[in-house]
Formats: sequence, structure tokens, C-alpha cells
Amino acid sequence: MKKILILLSNGFEVLEAAAFIDILGWANVFGNEPVEIVTAGAHRILNCTFGFQAIPDAQITDVNLDDFDALAIPGGFEKAGFYEDGFSEEFLNVIRDFNKKKKMIASICVGALLLGKSGILKDRPATTYHLLEGKRRKQLAEMGANIKDKPVVKDRNIITSTSPATAIEVAFTLLEILTTKENVEKIQEMMGFESKNRKP
Repeated sequence: MKKILILLSNGFEVLEAAAFIDILGWANVFGNEPVEIVTAGAHRILNCTFGFQAIPDAQITDVNLDDFDALAIPGGFEKAGFYEDGFSEEFLNVIRDFNKKKKMIASICVGALLLGKSGILKDRPATTYHLLEGKRRKQLAEMGANIKDKPVVKDRNIITSTSPATAIEVAFTLLEILTTKENVEKIQEMMGFESKNRKP
């Protein structure tokens, strides 16, 4: 069984976290190979975007990183405090640990900025939020990333993406890497998605 840590900063984007939780959750219940997800943050109660609150499964200080096969990071809003947790050494060290062990790391939208801040994207292809005159892409480039103008960029063990609209694709991509293409197609069908490989 594969085990995925979903790292939640205060101010995280609910839709982006939900894509990981829902798709991986469906895979755990209905998939050919079960996967387990654990959400973790720096606070007992997290304030998300738009006034929503969430209670993570665990505090990041209580998590044994060696227990996990992959790390998933949704993005969030600066005004909601996303970078206060996201840029903390506590969070950055989690990212560095997964990368050092060559484990999969999947981020959505500005979640890539946490990877950049950790130093693991130096001279590596990546992307992040592309609108607002490219402010976040410029920021990621200043952190050493080689910016690619693509919705989703995969480079070895790292996945980055541009926006909330990519959340489902990123979650399915991570699931396929951790399990199989056939497993992804099964979950897509059960969730009502049209598989790109299914004949009409």
C-alpha cells in the first residue's frame, strides 16, 4: 500500500486539497491497489481560503516522514496566510526530506513556490500560477527554477502546475505514478470522468 502525505498550510486552496483527498480517497476504496492519505499541518485547526476551516489528521511535528511514499501540496492565497506556514523551515524541511529520498512530490498552482523556496527546483523545469502578469512565475524563477509555459510539468520526482484548474490532472498523474494506468482509468470511470483512453 502506498501512503501519501498531504501538506496543508494555513490559507490553502480548498479545491486543490480536495482534488488530492477525493481522488486518492476513491482509489483507496475502489482501486486495484489501495492508497492511504494523511493530512498534516502546523496547527490543530487550519484557516483555509474564503473563511473555511479544516482539521488535519496530524500535526506535522508528529509525522514520521519515512512512513510515506509521496508528498502532495495544494497551493493557497497569500492574503489567507499561505506563505507564513509554507515558507517556514518546518515545512521546507519536509519537502527537502522527500526530495533527498527521491520520493514523489506533487504540487498544484503556487504550491510550487514552497518547492522553490526549499531549494529543490534550482535549475529544474517547473511551473506555477501564470496569471496576474506572471508575478508568481517571476518569483519562482528568482528561486532558481527553469519556468516552462505548460499547465503541468513533471521532472523526475516532481510535479508542478499552473492553477486550480489543473488540480484533478495532477492528482490523477500522482495516482498513476504510485499505482498503474489501469488503476487510474478505473477510478476515472467510477468517478464519472471520461478516460482519454476509453473508446466511445
